[in-house]
Amino acid sequence: MNFSEVFKLSSLLCKFSPDGKYLASCVQYRLVVRDANTLQILQLYTCLDQIQHLEWSADSLFILCALYKRGLVQVWSLEQPEWHCKIDEGSAGLVASCWSPDGRHILNTTEFHLRITVWSLCTKSVSYIKYPKACQQGITFTRDGRYLALAERRDCRDYVSIFVCSDWQLLRHFDTDTQDLAGIEWAPNGCVLAVWDSCLEYKVLLYSLDGRLLSAFCAYEWSLGIKSVAWSPSSQFLAIGSYDGKVRILNHVTWKMITEFGHPAAVNNPKIVVYKEAEKSPPLGHLAFPPPRAATGPLTSSESKYEIASMPVSLQTLKPAADRANPRIGVGALAFSPDNYFLATRNDSVPNAVWIWDIRKLRLLAVLEQLCTVRAFQWGPQQPRLAICTGGSKVYLWSPAGCVSVQVPGEGDFQVLSLCWHPSGDSLALLSKDHFCLCFLEMEKGVRMAFGQRGDCT
Repeated sequence: MNFSEVFKLSSLLCKFSPDGKYLASCVQYRLVVRDANTLQILQLYTCLDQIQHLEWSADSLFILCALYKRGLVQVWSLEQPEWHCKIDEGSAGLVASCWSPDGRHILNTTEFHLRITVWSLCTKSVSYIKYPKACQQGITFTRDGRYLALAERRDCRDYVSIFVCSDWQLLRHFDTDTQDLAGIEWAPNGCVLAVWDSCLEYKVLLYSLDGRLLSAFCAYEWSLGIKSVAWSPSSQFLAIGSYDGKVRILNHVTWKMITEFGHPAAVNNPKIVVYKEAEKSPPLGHLAFPPPRAATGPLTSSESKYEIASMPVSLQTLKPAADRANPRIGVGALAFSPDNYFLATRNDSVPNAVWIWDIRKLRLLAVLEQLCTVRAFQWGPQQPRLAICTGGSKVYLWSPAGCVSVQVPGEGDFQVLSLCWHPSGDSLALLSKDHFCLCFLEMEKGVRMAFGQRGDCT
């Protein structure tokens, strides 16, 4: 395993292009585009103010930079560096911006969610969509890019509108039986739209493309409800993470629950492998004197390894503050592996653990207990390989063959706050507050040697 040198970064804005050829990163008001293999700078663009959002077009030909404070969007072209586009929303302001799937239209959401403006880069035409709802996830496109579903709020009721992306004509418009719609998401096959209510009411509604209600699911009442939702890549399963600490799996045939996964603090099944992160004791001759400066995380400088714990195992739990909003309880993150075989979850009341479930056998397969709170995890795009970060100077990788803790080499403390995979799954961008570096998992001879190696770890 090899690491690149460290590069400057702002606001954790670093993304690979969809075709995997380029890596875009932001440093204040500058946009830097690098070759994803050699990390040589290909283009350097200067925006009018600090960049707050970065997004590639689906064909990797354009880059969108949103400057929310100024109500501006600037678009840059890789094929024609001298060409650029500036969109000014003026007094309406700007709170969100995204590409349409064709990479030739930009959807801007104005302040207070008064409207969505659709700008065409080809014809310079403008279309308006009224009444977008301010919620966690109010816009979703089908995977094939043909349809857009939009959550709306008008006359104190929730609605969903489905638009045809080719001409932005309204295809369907229907009301939803929700008190306060929190999010919508298409199944990967584009046939079913999942709609879920806010945490105050447990309700998931499933609609067909023509607006028919296929099914409604409610696990319980009179308690905090849904916290996270995820489709499996095959569209066969819908995973619902709840505030009661359980994940419920719905099937695509009857839309009934086929199983539920709990997250108990005690694990005593011998068939489950529990990996516990343990601090490595440095050799006696390698002790640092004077000791390294103290840092925010307990393990920012020391190395660590995984040990297989013997049963039973008691996981470290967090007692939530009952008098504060958004209590740290429930399943706050979940994600399916690209092959549909595994589901990774995090229960916020057990903040140091990642749970990995075998979807084929519908059982718990492994638990990874870290020494620090899990900040993020993400599956590799090609293989069932899970990357985890905890805000320390290490990145953790799990696969069905086992797991490993890898120290990010270099001077100082590189605190990994987020990460993103290359589309090939061969490399990983590790992001800290002010810097980023690349971690190469598979190296070919003679490749990626131009920028040097910061360290190796196997």
